[in-house]
Amino acid sequence: MKREIDLSEISDGRLYTSNDMVKIGCNDCAGCSECCRMVGDTILLDPYDVFWLEQGLKAGFEELMASYLDLRVVDGLIQPHLRMRPEEGCVFLNREGRCAIHGYRPGFCRMFPMGRIYQEQGFRYFLQVHECPYPNKTKVKLRKWLGIPALESYEQYIRDWHMFVKELVMIVEGTENQEIVKNLNMYVLNQFYVNQYDVEKDFYPQFYARLSEAKPAAAMYR
Repeated sequence: MKREIDLSEISDGRLYTSNDMVKIGCNDCAGCSECCRMVGDTILLDPYDVFWLEQGLKAGFEELMASYLDLRVVDGLIQPHLRMRPEEGCVFLNREGRCAIHGYRPGFCRMFPMGRIYQEQGFRYFLQVHECPYPNKTKVKLRKWLGIPALESYEQYIRDWHMFVKELVMIVEGTENQEIVKNLNMYVLNQFYVNQYDVEKDFYPQFYARLSEAKPAAAMYR
């Protein structure tokens, strides 16, 4: 999602790596679920998020769509996101105000209240100082906070996925032919989401095999 932001207004002015300590510890939320209620339809899912959900819920993409996900057009691209219930928040928020999929929650949820800013050589994290209302936060190493296995591989994947999506947005913005936009969207949706990953195998080789096919295929829509 393209955003024009002024870091001086929303952050503490620092950029972080996953090895830095950040003041975000909230005592395991201590019963607070504000972040799961206030986000609206903003938790976009990348292919790894969907892979995790398929693995954790033992369900395919179409099953996830039936109960937990919706599709949304962002920057001209159709992308899946977590379904939100009016006045109740995320569909995975249980009656106790806890995340029912905490072990395989999406990357944006793991990162909160951090954000990402993309640079030429990758990305850095920044702290969104106005997002989490929990008082007296403690310092936590960001790597631990994220809790993502093989984090270096994940961060490289995030950069590669971001760059590919950026290319797709440029294609969509460069044409007024809505048939091209529709066909491109359907191709990407099927290539990276609908066609189920093998949850018994490593995600990254599967993703990069699909990406190597998709790059030349997407270029044909220019």
